Amino acid sequence: MSLYLYQAKEWPNFKWNNDILIQPLVKVRSKQSLLKGYMEALGFSQRNETTLETLTLDVLKSSEIEGEILNVDEVRSSIARHLGMDIAGLVPSDRNVDGVVEMMLDATQNYNAPLTKERLFNWHSALFPTGKSGAYTIVTGDWRNDSTGPMQVVSGAIGKERVHYQAPDAAVLEKEMEQFLEWFNSEQNLDPVIKASIAHLWFVTIHPFDDGNGRIARAIADMQLTRADADKRRFYSMSAQIRLERKGYYDILEETQKANLDITAWLNWFLNCLYGALEHTEDIATRIVKKTEFWSHYNTIEINERQRLLINKLFDGFYGKLHTSKWAKIAKCSHDTALRDIQDLIDKGIFEKEVAGGRSTSYKLK
Repeated sequence: MSLYLYQAKEWPNFKWNNDILIQPLVKVRSKQSLLKGYMEALGFSQRNETTLETLTLDVLKSSEIEGEILNVDEVRSSIARHLGMDIAGLVPSDRNVDGVVEMMLDATQNYNAPLTKERLFNWHSALFPTGKSGAYTIVTGDWRNDSTGPMQVVSGAIGKERVHYQAPDAAVLEKEMEQFLEWFNSEQNLDPVIKASIAHLWFVTIHPFDDGNGRIARAIADMQLTRADADKRRFYSMSAQIRLERKGYYDILEETQKANLDITAWLNWFLNCLYGALEHTEDIATRIVKKTEFWSHYNTIEINERQRLLINKLFDGFYGKLHTSKWAKIAKCSHDTALRDIQDLIDKGIFEKEVAGGRSTSYKLK
């Protein structure tokens, strides 16, 4: 038996068992249809906000899967600027953030454009604008050349390394990627969601770049899922769900690489993960509807910009408890001003104190 998928004699002629996949695929397609109908029933601003939050999650979580933590406000602001959305509280964004955002938006907003070598090179250059991955200089905007040895996925301390995967030699990358791109850009008698799953696996198997292969593979899958939806507005984040199931994600990828060309287990995992992503979107949409209803209810009450900023943050998924000190830091004001802002909202019946008092006093929407 071959050590890795790409070494199999019939590579890349993947096989799978439709009988096993039919139930999870029907569940996913039905959920997609229901969710799209629900989103269509929302107002224009609510759909836009759902798209903004979903894309923000996608960028944040796809990077987080690889251990890179991006600033949520920078990501949100970068996406809003690129899409021309008028939202409050925009902040400047780092070029590394802008690069990831540009890749994701190109994949999802221009989903019908062919995926080409040049386009992939542009994505890769955007991910690594300094030509470095951490402290290491890497080849950017081109296939890897293996000048420092074969491309391997390794874990463990020095001297006790474990090789999880070794990618195809650099010498065959041009041929491998030509075959992949021709398949991706052509029409097949294949469900588009299944195609997204295969595209993700196929690209990761080739591993054509020095770094960033996982993020680009997920962007390619998102591009194909957007084609499946025929709608550039994004209402669910596959990367956010993969982040929740990260160990299972890496385990199934490794197991699949060391199996034969029957990829039923990988496709089944992908479909179930996608279903989880679709379910999570209902929570996001519900929160955004509540946010819209809140501002509609309080539209005649005078609320200053600091108060508006913090209230929106609470709706957008504020981490931890809201204390006066956090208010002052986020709103860039003094502690006394923060306390006056909070007390004013309490007096107006918008905020209330949490149960714990004293030095640990925190506040929430009433």
